[in-house]
Amino acid sequence: MGKGRNMWLSLVAAVLSASLVYGLYDLQRLQVERQATMPVVAPVRFIAAGERIQAEDLMLLRLPAEAYQKEMVEVVDAVAGKEAVVPMGRGEPVLAWKLNEYGLQPRGSEATFQLPKDYIRSISSGIRAGDLVTLFASGPEGASTRVFDEPVVVASVKTAGNVEIDNMERPHLLSLAEGNKEEMYAARRDANGSIDAINLNLTETQWLTIDELCKGGEVKLVIAYSPASFERIGNAVDRESSMSGIRQHDLETKDEEEEQP
Repeated sequence: MGKGRNMWLSLVAAVLSASLVYGLYDLQRLQVERQATMPVVAPVRFIAAGERIQAEDLMLLRLPAEAYQKEMVEVVDAVAGKEAVVPMGRGEPVLAWKLNEYGLQPRGSEATFQLPKDYIRSISSGIRAGDLVTLFASGPEGASTRVFDEPVVVASVKTAGNVEIDNMERPHLLSLAEGNKEEMYAARRDANGSIDAINLNLTETQWLTIDELCKGGEVKLVIAYSPASFERIGNAVDRESSMSGIRQHDLETKDEEEEQP
């Protein structure tokens, strides 16, 4: 009886010892892998140019440190919600320049339409390219109604001389690209002219809806600036700050681990 008990104890001890050794090996393997690789975001499927990327379309890969490029994106939230400027294949590391945050170019289902002047009753004077606007239909009978539930993107706003509306000293588009909300606000205080023409990125269905409403001449559009324009800039800045902070933390951790004997 004692001999059998000793055998069981020896077997249990051997199993525990093997588990401990394997656990230590696995931990060391993960540490070595973390030191030698960097996390990058990649699509789980093919993404077409102009397509808006969702979080479920993305995954995290680990690349060898020597293959890592500073343009590679490391945080899924920094990609989700943006549009693909060029096609991206499954498993291809996402580069920052392949993403479009502000939608100046139409998406795959959209085209850029210049609204006829006789379709417009009024345009908010502070509107600039890249803004989101809400469209209202105003007619002689009844109250004004909202045309679409969601705001649409302004592709460009032009003066009568076909020059983009902007502040020459503090360009709005430059501030937009940098995500600088303060400079964006300042750029709206002065402009190089008044709005004479506006171009919107619309789907075919949206354009046909506008055309059907306004072609009779009685109903016209009121184009209002949407506060969602600034909100999405803030979200973009927060995502970029988060991404930069995580990247810096990973690089510092990697350096510290390499310095340890």
